[in-house]
Amino acid sequence: MKMTLSAARVNSGYTIKEASSLIGVHWQTLSSWERDSSRLTVKEADALSKLYHVNMDDLFFGPKNEFIRKIREQPA
Repeated sequence: MKMTLSAARVNSGYTIKEASSLIGVHWQTLSSWERDSSRLTVKEADALSKLYHVNMDDLFFGPKNEFIRKIREQPA
């Protein structure tokens, strides 16, 4: 299952202000990323995945086998 940015942050034990400070962005920027209202760079996404100890692919796309399973479940 795809994990949202906010869920990854909360599961890691960070407030939005703590996490944003640790990766060097304003808390409102992180908030906009969590709401999908702003794009982030690969560098920023990598920083978040490392901070939250979550694989970047899982964070943004979900586990590979879940994606494959969803494709296979589609009617032909």
